[in-house]
Amino acid sequence: MATPAPLRLDALELRLVRLPLLEPFEVSFGRLDTRLVFLVRLWAGGHSGWGECVAFEAPLFSYETVGTALHVLRDFLGPAVLGRPVGSLAELGARLAAFRGHPMAKAGLELAFVDLVARVRGVSVSRLVGGTRRAVEVGVSLGLQPSVDALDERVNRFLALGYRRIKVKIKPGADVAVVSEIRRRHPSIRLSVDANAAYTLADADRLRQLDACGLLMIEQPLAHDDLLDHARLQQGLATALCLDESLTGYDRARQALEIGACRIVNMKIGRVGGYGEALRIHDLCASRGVPLWCGGMLESGIGRAHNVALASLPGFTLPGDISASRRYFERDVIVPPVEVASDGTVAVPDTPGIGFEVDVDFLESRTERVERVEP
Repeated sequence: MATPAPLRLDALELRLVRLPLLEPFEVSFGRLDTRLVFLVRLWAGGHSGWGECVAFEAPLFSYETVGTALHVLRDFLGPAVLGRPVGSLAELGARLAAFRGHPMAKAGLELAFVDLVARVRGVSVSRLVGGTRRAVEVGVSLGLQPSVDALDERVNRFLALGYRRIKVKIKPGADVAVVSEIRRRHPSIRLSVDANAAYTLADADRLRQLDACGLLMIEQPLAHDDLLDHARLQQGLATALCLDESLTGYDRARQALEIGACRIVNMKIGRVGGYGEALRIHDLCASRGVPLWCGGMLESGIGRAHNVALASLPGFTLPGDISASRRYFERDVIVPPVEVASDGTVAVPDTPGIGFEVDVDFLESRTERVERVEP
């Protein structure tokens, strides 16, 4: 992905914005009531592009946090790219590769760069990265609930809104009985579960009971950094395993597929370090016929817009966790908000950049911290 001419990157804006969630979101490792959104804006020659770093405030999903990502972007990644021309995404990635780890911080910068290049070229991000779809299929992720009835109320609500796949969070003690009852009430829906690394191989017999539920997949049942035990578990399951936290880049995805650690891949562009790695993983899965879908991280509309663009690539064959803006937030940071059509799809914008306007005045009203990094 080359630029029309190398862009001299002039400045980087790092902004923390607090958005309350419409309802708490609970998974096996914790509960969120608000989302501290980390936005990245990159400037070049009077143009700017927007990205989002998806790190959380605490190191629960990943070792990265909002605080560590802010430090790494401000003190290392920003100075490595600002003040010098960058001619392509590959060139940007090569400069960032000098710093080990921190894929979420790197992704925030890469997303802003790709939006910037798309705006300079006058094309959509989707077109720039090779997207082919005008609309993408979407599903919804439902957090842990206090009862089956409470969960079922949400299942019915989102089915009525057109969502094409329902994902239910599980953990030990809130798994087989809950999922079996949801399946009994909804015998024909596309249903999956996500454990967020809550189990070990000692729970294999319990996880095998989920085979009777006719699931599309069981997502990340074992440790966040494991491949080998997932391969062992997959051998004894009829249901496909899908990896999320374990796939932190192209090499990890390649290794997972080679040893049979999963049959489906969840792509989170922030988790893998940005568009460069995401596109390589997409091509890998497409070449091997591995089902691929786009995961979500409670992003604001900026991150959500990048997810829509990514999911428009041809290798994304399953509904993603993209969802409408109103799924999580009363008011999003983009105009118009992301909407899910009655057929369970989200339209892929064809206007320059991410295809949405950023509501800067609203951002200012919810900003907790903003820093500007210059050469």
